[in-house]
Amino acid sequence: MNLITAKSILNKKKKTDSWFLDDYTINGYSGCSFNCLYCYIRGSKYGINMAQKVSVKENALVLLEKQLHNRAKKREHGVIVLSSATDPYLQFEKQEQLTRGMLELILKYKFPVHMITKSDLILRDMDLLEKIQHEAIIPPHLPKLKTGTIISFSFTSCDDAVCKIFEPGATPPSVRLNTAQTLVQNNFLVGVSMMPLLPYISDTTVSLNQMFDEFKRVGVKYILPATLTLFGQTNAESRPLVFRAIKKHYAGLFPKYEKLLGHNDYLPPYYHNAFMAKMKEMSHQYAIPLQILP
Repeated sequence: MNLITAKSILNKKKKTDSWFLDDYTINGYSGCSFNCLYCYIRGSKYGINMAQKVSVKENALVLLEKQLHNRAKKREHGVIVLSSATDPYLQFEKQEQLTRGMLELILKYKFPVHMITKSDLILRDMDLLEKIQHEAIIPPHLPKLKTGTIISFSFTSCDDAVCKIFEPGATPPSVRLNTAQTLVQNNFLVGVSMMPLLPYISDTTVSLNQMFDEFKRVGVKYILPATLTLFGQTNAESRPLVFRAIKKHYAGLFPKYEKLLGHNDYLPPYYHNAFMAKMKEMSHQYAIPLQILP
């Protein structure tokens, strides 16, 4: 664990995000021990193993107290996302308890939160999240939001074996599903960040039906789907890492990936259009909306 000194911790967005509803973001950690190959924050400064570069912002709580105080004083309450660039529940969080400390401050100043995670460690903080759920001040620009706590679990696949390849350090999806179910049963607003789906692996009709079956069983309230994007050419960046994994574990798909993403960061428009049409079809079939608020 490396220590870094941050200049700011609470990042204000220019406008409320229509997808995740956040007005603010907080990243208490830098780098990530989950090592997802497709991660958009990958770059040469992180190295191939992002876990080697995990850092904690040692002054995060001092900064956050000051910034939340100032925003609350001006009545600038808004949804805070934890986290946008790394998971708030890395393995280091068990000892550091930085995320828990930030939630205590968020509760103190009555801000709503949106937790985005792949980890079951979130269950540790159910006591704080429940208090935030009831005590947070909902911003007037989100009148349909009826809770102070939103929880999204990220899924690329519900297959543990697939995720072991592409998310080697993350909590297995089977555990995430059980965790999501526990939170649903405790009356939290829980959904799925279905990002990114892997072409020909987790975007097939069979795979999608399996995933939606699981999400329906668990009782999630929304699904936020997105396609795969890959960046870079160096060994530390997402395109070479994903391509290497495809070549090793799904050799027959390698030519298809080269065609789709060999020279472009984003999947072609025809793929994206077909993908969104399929998501709308699945959403209707399973009665799970593709947005947090109705």
